[in-house]
Amino acid sequence: MRQLGPQRIVCLTEETTEWLYLLGQAHRIVGVSGYTVRPPQARHEKPRVSAFLSAKIDKILALKPDCVFGFSDLQADIAAQLIRAGVQVTVFNQRSVDEVFAMLYQVAAMVGCAQEGLAWIEQRQAALAQMQAATAHWSRKPVVYFEEWDDPHISSIQWVSELVGIAGGIDCFPELSRESLGKNRIIEFGQTIVDRQPDIIVGSWCGKKFRPERVAARVGWQAVPAVVHGQLFEVKSADILQPGPAAVTDGVAQLHDIILRWGAANGQSLAG
Repeated sequence: MRQLGPQRIVCLTEETTEWLYLLGQAHRIVGVSGYTVRPPQARHEKPRVSAFLSAKIDKILALKPDCVFGFSDLQADIAAQLIRAGVQVTVFNQRSVDEVFAMLYQVAAMVGCAQEGLAWIEQRQAALAQMQAATAHWSRKPVVYFEEWDDPHISSIQWVSELVGIAGGIDCFPELSRESLGKNRIIEFGQTIVDRQPDIIVGSWCGKKFRPERVAARVGWQAVPAVVHGQLFEVKSADILQPGPAAVTDGVAQLHDIILRWGAANGQSLAG
C-alpha cells in the first residue's frame, strides 16, 4: 500500500526536520535548512536549500517536492514564490507551548503517523506537568532573565517564557514574550534588567556562544543576584529557540536542572 501524505518534503526550519526523524519518516525529507543541527545526521544526509529568511528556490524546485514546511510570517516571501511555482506549502506559526504541540500533531497526521505523534505528545505533556509540579510548592521561585541576544538585549519569546515557568522559574519580562519579532523584545536600557534583579541569567545567543563573563562585567550589573552568586548559564539556541521537539525535551530539561540547583542552594525542596 502506498504511504499516505507527502512523499518529498522540504523543511525550511529545523523543528519539522527533527520531528520527521523522530517519527521514523526521514526518508520523506529531500531538503533541509542550512541551520539544521538536530538531528546531526540531517546536515549530512539531506541537501541544504535555505537559510531562514532566504531560500534557493531553483534548488528546491529541482528536488520536486510535493510539500514544503515553513515557519512564521518571516518566511512568507519564500512561501509565496513556491506557491506561485505550483508547490504545496504549509507554514506553521507556533509561538506557545500548546501551539508547538499542535504543530507536531498536524505534521504527524500529514505523514500518516497521527497515533505515534499523539503518543509522543501525550508523554511529553505528562513529563512537563510533572516537572511543573515539582516546584509548585516553593515559597520563592527564581526570577529568570533569558537573553536571546546580547547587543541589543533581547528577552525570551513566548514558548521560552512558558518553559521557564514550567521549569520552575519566573520570567523576568513576561510582558515582552508575546511579541513575535525580536525587535519588539529589545530592552533598551540595561538598567531595566538590573532593576528586576534576576536570580538566574540564561543566555541563548541565537547561534553564537554565550559569554557569562561579559554579562557579569556589564556596567552596573555587579549587584544583580545572578551575578553575585554566579548564576549565569547557557542553553544553546538549537535546544531552546526552535519551536519544536528540542524545546520541549532538551531545552526545558536544561532550564529545570538550572532552577533545581538554584532551589537546592536556597533551601527549596522538591515535591514528593
